[in-house]
Amino acid sequence: MNEFLWVEKYRPKVVQETILPEGLKATFQQFVDQDNVPNLLLSGRAGVGKTTIAKAMLESMGSDYIIINGSMNGNIDTLRIEISNFASSVSFAGGRKYVILDEADYLNPNSTQPALRNFMEEYSKNCGFILTCNFKNRIIEPLHSRCSVIEFNIPNAEKAQMAQQFYKRVCHILNEEGVEYDNKAVASMVQSHFPDWRRCLNELQRYSATGSIDSGILKNQSVDNIEKLLKLMKDKNFTQVRKWVAVNNDIDSSALYRYLYDILPTKLKSTQSIADVIIILAEYQYKEAFVANPEINRVAALATIMAEADWK
Repeated sequence: MNEFLWVEKYRPKVVQETILPEGLKATFQQFVDQDNVPNLLLSGRAGVGKTTIAKAMLESMGSDYIIINGSMNGNIDTLRIEISNFASSVSFAGGRKYVILDEADYLNPNSTQPALRNFMEEYSKNCGFILTCNFKNRIIEPLHSRCSVIEFNIPNAEKAQMAQQFYKRVCHILNEEGVEYDNKAVASMVQSHFPDWRRCLNELQRYSATGSIDSGILKNQSVDNIEKLLKLMKDKNFTQVRKWVAVNNDIDSSALYRYLYDILPTKLKSTQSIADVIIILAEYQYKEAFVANPEINRVAALATIMAEADWK
Protein backbone atom coordinates (compact mmCIF):
# COMPACT_ATOMS: atom_id res chain seq x y z
CA MET A 1 0.00 0.00 0.00
CA ASN A 2 2.72 2.47 0.98
CA GLU A 3 4.45 2.16 -2.38
CA PHE A 4 1.39 3.77 -3.97
CA LEU A 5 1.79 6.84 -1.80
CA TRP A 6 4.17 9.35 -3.32
CA VAL A 7 5.43 10.45 0.10
CA GLU A 8 6.67 6.88 0.64
CA LYS A 9 7.65 6.02 -2.92
CA TYR A 10 9.83 9.12 -3.24
CA ARG A 11 10.92 9.47 0.38
CA PRO A 12 14.66 10.32 0.56
CA LYS A 13 16.78 7.33 1.50
CA VAL A 14 19.94 9.13 2.60
CA VAL A 15 20.62 12.36 4.48
CA GLN A 16 21.94 14.24 1.47
CA GLU A 17 18.69 13.67 -0.45
CA THR A 18 16.59 15.42 2.21
CA ILE A 19 15.44 19.02 1.83
CA LEU A 20 16.61 20.62 5.06
CA PRO A 21 18.77 23.57 6.13
CA GLU A 22 22.43 22.81 5.45
CA GLY A 23 23.35 23.06 9.12
CA LEU A 24 20.83 20.39 10.08
CA LYS A 25 21.92 18.09 7.26
CA ALA A 26 25.54 18.40 8.38
CA THR A 27 24.59 17.46 11.94
CA PHE A 28 22.63 14.40 10.86
CA GLN A 29 25.32 13.31 8.41
CA GLN A 30 27.85 13.49 11.22
CA PHE A 31 25.77 11.04 13.26
CA VAL A 32 25.78 8.65 10.30
CA ASP A 33 29.52 9.04 9.71
CA GLN A 34 30.15 8.25 13.38
CA ASP A 35 27.75 5.29 13.13
CA ASN A 36 26.04 6.42 16.30
CA VAL A 37 22.78 8.34 16.63
CA PRO A 38 22.17 9.61 20.19
CA ASN A 39 18.72 9.83 21.72
CA LEU A 40 17.06 12.65 19.82
CA LEU A 41 14.02 14.88 20.23
CA LEU A 42 13.21 16.31 16.79
CA SER A 43 10.87 19.28 17.05
CA GLY A 44 9.14 21.13 14.22
CA ARG A 45 5.88 21.63 12.39
CA ALA A 46 4.20 18.73 10.62
CA GLY A 47 5.59 17.56 7.31
CA VAL A 48 9.05 19.17 7.49
CA GLY A 49 10.91 15.85 7.37
CA LYS A 50 11.48 14.75 10.97
CA THR A 51 10.53 11.12 10.41
CA THR A 52 12.18 11.10 6.99
CA ILE A 53 15.56 12.15 8.37
CA ALA A 54 15.28 9.66 11.23
CA LYS A 55 14.65 6.79 8.80
CA ALA A 56 17.35 8.02 6.39
CA MET A 57 19.99 8.03 9.13
CA LEU A 58 19.11 4.58 10.44
CA GLU A 59 18.83 3.00 7.00
CA SER A 60 22.18 4.50 5.99
CA MET A 61 23.70 2.88 9.08
CA GLY A 62 21.91 -0.43 8.45
CA SER A 63 20.31 -0.29 11.90
CA ASP A 64 17.20 -2.20 12.98
CA TYR A 65 14.34 0.09 13.97
CA ILE A 66 10.61 0.26 14.55
CA ILE A 67 8.22 3.20 14.25
CA ILE A 68 5.47 3.79 16.81
CA ASN A 69 2.88 6.53 16.30
CA GLY A 70 2.21 8.30 19.58
CA SER A 71 -1.18 9.67 18.57
CA MET A 72 -2.51 6.26 17.47
CA ASN A 73 -0.67 3.78 19.69
CA GLY A 74 0.21 5.94 22.63
CA ASN A 75 -1.16 4.08 25.65
CA ILE A 76 1.26 2.71 28.23
CA ASP A 77 0.53 -0.98 27.60
CA THR A 78 1.06 -0.70 23.83
CA LEU A 79 4.34 1.13 24.30
CA ARG A 80 5.54 -1.35 26.90
CA ILE A 81 4.77 -4.38 24.74
CA GLU A 82 6.13 -3.00 21.46
CA ILE A 83 9.26 -1.48 22.94
CA SER A 84 10.11 -4.41 25.21
CA ASN A 85 9.54 -7.01 22.46
CA PHE A 86 11.75 -5.06 20.06
CA ALA A 87 14.45 -3.86 22.43
CA SER A 88 14.94 -7.18 24.20
CA SER A 89 15.48 -9.18 20.98
CA VAL A 90 18.78 -9.65 19.16
CA SER A 91 19.51 -7.25 16.32
CA PHE A 92 19.79 -9.03 12.96
CA ALA A 93 21.92 -6.17 11.66
CA GLY A 94 24.14 -6.16 14.72
CA GLY A 95 24.84 -3.06 16.76
CA ARG A 96 22.41 -0.65 18.35
CA LYS A 97 18.66 -0.76 17.65
CA TYR A 98 16.34 2.24 17.54
CA VAL A 99 12.76 3.17 18.31
CA ILE A 100 11.29 6.07 16.31
CA LEU A 101 8.39 7.44 18.32
CA ASP A 102 6.36 9.75 16.08
CA GLU A 103 4.14 12.49 17.52
CA ALA A 104 5.47 11.98 21.02
CA ASP A 105 3.76 15.20 22.10
CA TYR A 106 0.43 13.35 21.93
CA LEU A 107 1.52 11.01 24.74
CA ASN A 108 -0.05 11.71 28.12
CA PRO A 109 2.46 13.87 30.04
CA ASN A 110 1.27 12.56 33.40
CA SER A 111 1.45 8.84 32.73
CA THR A 112 2.75 7.69 29.33
CA GLN A 113 5.66 10.11 29.00
CA PRO A 114 7.08 9.22 32.45
CA ALA A 115 6.73 5.56 31.51
CA LEU A 116 8.63 6.22 28.28
CA ARG A 117 11.42 7.78 30.32
CA ASN A 118 11.67 4.52 32.29
CA PHE A 119 11.73 2.45 29.08
CA MET A 120 14.58 4.60 27.73
CA GLU A 121 16.62 3.96 30.86
CA GLU A 122 15.80 0.25 31.01
CA TYR A 123 16.91 -0.45 27.43
CA SER A 124 19.63 2.18 27.13
CA LYS A 125 22.42 -0.37 26.62
CA ASN A 126 21.16 -1.71 23.30
CA CYS A 127 18.40 0.63 22.12
CA GLY A 128 18.30 4.30 21.16
CA PHE A 129 15.21 6.50 20.86
CA ILE A 130 14.29 9.18 18.34
CA LEU A 131 11.21 11.17 19.35
CA THR A 132 9.44 13.54 16.97
CA CYS A 133 7.00 16.24 17.99
CA ASN A 134 5.30 19.35 16.65
CA PHE A 135 5.44 21.13 20.02
CA LYS A 136 8.42 20.47 22.27
CA ASN A 137 6.75 22.28 25.19
CA ARG A 138 4.35 19.32 25.41
CA ILE A 139 7.24 16.98 26.18
CA ILE A 140 8.15 16.62 29.86
CA GLU A 141 11.54 17.87 31.03
CA PRO A 142 12.89 14.40 31.99
CA LEU A 143 12.57 13.37 28.32
CA HIS A 144 14.20 16.61 27.19
CA SER A 145 17.14 15.90 29.47
CA ARG A 146 17.61 12.40 28.04
CA CYS A 147 17.70 13.58 24.43
CA SER A 148 19.59 15.95 22.22
CA VAL A 149 16.91 18.44 21.17
CA ILE A 150 17.04 19.52 17.53
CA GLU A 151 14.61 22.11 16.24
CA PHE A 152 13.67 22.19 12.57
CA ASN A 153 13.89 25.95 12.14
CA ILE A 154 14.52 27.27 8.65
CA PRO A 155 16.78 30.34 8.39
CA ASN A 156 15.24 33.08 6.28
CA ALA A 157 18.29 33.03 4.02
CA GLU A 158 17.60 29.40 3.04
CA LYS A 159 13.81 29.44 2.60
CA ALA A 160 13.76 30.41 -1.07
CA GLN A 161 16.46 27.88 -1.96
CA MET A 162 14.68 25.06 -0.14
CA ALA A 163 11.33 25.90 -1.74
CA GLN A 164 13.03 25.85 -5.15
CA GLN A 165 14.59 22.47 -4.39
CA PHE A 166 11.23 21.03 -3.48
CA TYR A 167 9.55 22.57 -6.53
CA LYS A 168 12.11 20.85 -8.77
CA ARG A 169 11.61 17.55 -6.94
CA VAL A 170 7.83 17.80 -7.24
CA CYS A 171 8.11 18.47 -10.98
CA HIS A 172 10.37 15.42 -11.29
CA ILE A 173 7.80 13.28 -9.46
CA LEU A 174 4.95 14.54 -11.64
CA ASN A 175 7.00 13.77 -14.75
CA GLU A 176 7.81 10.29 -13.43
CA GLU A 177 4.12 9.66 -12.75
CA GLY A 178 3.06 10.94 -16.19
CA VAL A 179 0.97 13.80 -14.80
CA GLU A 180 0.49 16.96 -16.87
CA TYR A 181 0.79 20.11 -14.81
CA ASP A 182 0.72 23.88 -14.91
CA ASN A 183 4.01 25.25 -13.55
CA LYS A 184 2.34 28.18 -11.83
CA ALA A 185 -0.21 25.95 -10.11
CA VAL A 186 2.52 23.66 -8.77
CA ALA A 187 4.63 26.62 -7.66
CA SER A 188 1.61 28.11 -5.86
CA MET A 189 0.97 24.80 -4.11
CA VAL A 190 4.58 24.58 -2.93
CA GLN A 191 4.50 28.17 -1.71
CA SER A 192 1.15 27.69 0.01
CA HIS A 193 2.29 24.68 2.05
CA PHE A 194 5.95 25.56 2.63
CA PRO A 195 7.63 23.89 4.47
CA ASP A 196 5.06 21.06 4.88
CA TRP A 197 6.42 18.83 2.12
CA ARG A 198 4.27 15.85 3.07
CA ARG A 199 1.00 17.72 2.86
CA CYS A 200 1.97 19.33 -0.44
CA LEU A 201 2.89 15.99 -2.00
CA ASN A 202 -0.24 14.28 -0.69
CA GLU A 203 -2.46 17.03 -2.10
CA LEU A 204 -0.73 16.92 -5.47
CA GLN A 205 -1.13 13.15 -5.66
CA ARG A 206 -4.81 13.40 -4.80
CA TYR A 207 -5.51 16.01 -7.44
CA SER A 208 -3.38 14.20 -10.02
CA ALA A 209 -6.06 11.48 -10.23
CA THR A 210 -7.61 13.45 -13.12
CA GLY A 211 -4.33 13.15 -15.03
CA SER A 212 -3.46 16.83 -14.86
CA ILE A 213 -2.95 19.65 -12.35
CA ASP A 214 -4.05 23.17 -13.23
CA SER A 215 -4.94 26.41 -11.46
CA GLY A 216 -8.29 25.01 -10.26
CA ILE A 217 -6.47 22.87 -7.68
CA LEU A 218 -6.00 25.74 -5.23
CA LYS A 219 -9.70 26.56 -4.88
CA ASN A 220 -10.76 22.90 -4.71
CA GLN A 221 -8.10 22.15 -2.15
CA SER A 222 -9.46 24.66 0.37
CA VAL A 223 -13.04 23.39 0.09
CA ASP A 224 -12.03 19.72 0.37
CA ASN A 225 -9.86 20.44 3.39
CA ILE A 226 -12.74 22.10 5.24
CA GLU A 227 -15.03 19.18 4.36
CA LYS A 228 -12.49 16.85 5.96
CA LEU A 229 -12.56 18.99 9.11
CA LEU A 230 -16.36 19.00 9.23
CA LYS A 231 -16.47 15.20 9.08
CA LEU A 232 -14.05 14.98 12.02
CA MET A 233 -16.19 17.45 13.97
CA LYS A 234 -19.40 15.56 13.23
CA ASP A 235 -17.72 12.32 14.39
CA LYS A 236 -16.60 14.19 17.55
CA ASN A 237 -13.04 13.05 16.89
CA PHE A 238 -11.38 15.67 19.06
CA THR A 239 -7.84 14.26 18.76
CA GLN A 240 -7.92 14.43 14.97
CA VAL A 241 -9.58 17.86 15.00
CA ARG A 242 -6.76 19.17 17.18
CA LYS A 243 -4.24 17.61 14.81
CA TRP A 244 -6.04 19.20 11.83
CA VAL A 245 -5.65 22.63 13.43
CA ALA A 246 -1.94 22.03 14.08
CA VAL A 247 -1.29 20.86 10.52
CA ASN A 248 -3.35 23.68 8.98
CA ASN A 249 -2.04 26.50 11.16
CA ASP A 250 -1.04 28.37 8.00
CA ILE A 251 -4.68 28.94 7.02
CA ASP A 252 -5.73 32.56 7.37
CA SER A 253 -8.03 32.81 10.39
CA SER A 254 -10.55 35.07 8.65
CA ALA A 255 -10.77 32.64 5.74
CA LEU A 256 -11.26 29.68 8.12
CA TYR A 257 -14.10 31.32 10.04
CA ARG A 258 -15.69 32.48 6.78
CA TYR A 259 -15.59 28.96 5.32
CA LEU A 260 -17.22 27.59 8.45
CA TYR A 261 -19.83 30.36 8.43
CA ASP A 262 -20.74 29.55 4.81
CA ILE A 263 -20.71 25.75 5.03
CA LEU A 264 -21.92 24.85 8.54
CA PRO A 265 -25.56 25.95 8.04
CA THR A 266 -25.88 23.25 5.35
CA LYS A 267 -24.68 20.60 7.81
CA LEU A 268 -26.98 21.36 10.76
CA LYS A 269 -30.55 20.27 11.45
CA SER A 270 -32.27 23.19 13.12
CA THR A 271 -32.41 26.96 12.82
CA GLN A 272 -31.56 27.20 16.51
CA SER A 273 -28.43 25.13 16.04
CA ILE A 274 -27.35 27.31 13.11
CA ALA A 275 -27.86 30.43 15.24
CA ASP A 276 -25.88 28.94 18.13
CA VAL A 277 -22.96 28.03 15.86
CA ILE A 278 -22.87 31.49 14.25
CA ILE A 279 -22.67 33.08 17.70
CA ILE A 280 -19.80 30.74 18.60
CA LEU A 281 -17.94 31.63 15.38
CA ALA A 282 -18.42 35.35 16.00
CA GLU A 283 -17.18 35.05 19.59
CA TYR A 284 -14.02 33.12 18.78
CA GLN A 285 -13.19 35.11 15.66
CA TYR A 286 -13.27 38.24 17.82
CA LYS A 287 -11.00 36.58 20.42
CA GLU A 288 -8.52 35.59 17.71
CA ALA A 289 -7.19 39.15 17.54
CA PHE A 290 -6.28 39.21 21.24
CA VAL A 291 -5.26 35.69 22.32
CA ALA A 292 -1.62 34.74 22.88
CA ASN A 293 -2.01 31.39 21.11
CA PRO A 294 -4.38 31.40 18.08
CA GLU A 295 -4.09 27.62 17.72
CA ILE A 296 -5.63 27.04 21.15
CA ASN A 297 -8.37 29.54 20.33
CA ARG A 298 -9.26 27.71 17.11
CA VAL A 299 -9.30 24.33 18.84
CA ALA A 300 -11.58 25.80 21.53
CA ALA A 301 -13.92 27.20 18.86
CA LEU A 302 -14.17 23.88 17.05
CA ALA A 303 -14.58 21.93 20.29
CA THR A 304 -17.44 24.22 21.34
CA ILE A 305 -19.14 23.75 17.98
CA MET A 306 -18.69 19.97 18.24
CA ALA A 307 -20.41 20.01 21.62
CA GLU A 308 -23.26 22.35 20.67
CA ALA A 309 -24.07 21.56 17.04
CA ASP A 310 -27.08 19.45 16.06
CA TRP A 311 -25.69 17.68 12.99
CA LYS A 312 -27.78 16.30 10.14
